[in-house]
Amino acid sequence: MASLTAPLPATTEPAATRPPEAYRKWGRESWKLRAPLLPALVFLIVVTQLPFVATLVMSFMNWSAQPDAPGRSFAGFDNFKTVFTTPAYRTAVLNTIEITVVVVGVSALLALGIALLLNNAFVGRGVVRTMMIAPFLIVPIAAAVFWGNGILMTGFGLVDGVLGQLGVPGAQDIAFLTDHPKLAIEIELIWQWTPFMMLILLAGLQSQDPEVLEAASIDGCNGWQTFVHMTLPHVRRYLELSIVLGTIFIVQNFDSVLGMTGGLNSTNIPFAVYETFYSAKDYGVASALGVVVVIGSLIIATFALRVVSSLLTDEEAAR
Repeated sequence: MASLTAPLPATTEPAATRPPEAYRKWGRESWKLRAPLLPALVFLIVVTQLPFVATLVMSFMNWSAQPDAPGRSFAGFDNFKTVFTTPAYRTAVLNTIEITVVVVGVSALLALGIALLLNNAFVGRGVVRTMMIAPFLIVPIAAAVFWGNGILMTGFGLVDGVLGQLGVPGAQDIAFLTDHPKLAIEIELIWQWTPFMMLILLAGLQSQDPEVLEAASIDGCNGWQTFVHMTLPHVRRYLELSIVLGTIFIVQNFDSVLGMTGGLNSTNIPFAVYETFYSAKDYGVASALGVVVVIGSLIIATFALRVVSSLLTDEEAAR
């Protein structure tokens, strides 16, 4: 694979006496390698960086579209102060943390168990794998509407119908979406994101050397001892990666709140941004909320990149 930077031409002359033509040739070769990447770089800057810069500028301004609002002016850190001192926004932060912790924790445990089962050979394993990853392939807003209207809706949802057929008293009066909105969202997100984590963990399990497991079995280790002392340490990096990536996605989740509860007692930070921007039309505070989400996501993403780098280093050292 060619390097992105062409090496300086080999010469025995001191650096001070090398001809300028050698440096010009090196520069031309470097640009030949970099030029194909320029359109992608420009597109990335236009699509991601310019909107973020605009959002960052707006977060420091008093900018509202309400009829009685004053004109635009510099606000300093007032919008960020509003974000961290307003009870509604603090509740959105707490809801985001609660939903993220529950969904990622339960999904990771379920994904590990399912990956261990699918790592064994049995008839129809390919079909079962395909069925297991199907929820992850559904568009998030479609999955949220499906769960909200088809499964958990009070009176005619699938859950109410099944419980009613089983003779559970008061089954038709169970209101998941209004009485337990965060639980309903968490169930839907666990259903959708467990397959994503399962795929990562299954890849880690399949990279384990079977000869090592066979040697452990010959030495008298039972299944639990092999899992605790050999399998779990091996998949630890994959488990960390799935948890970090899952956290990034769940923190930014918006579709489930919109499609299932409309924010009723379950508003998270992305939905709070939506309400502040489109309903309250307070563009300055909404931008400050968006910046907080981006900074939090960047912190998590930085940790994710370190985990991936460590994972690749471990894989390379094992070869």
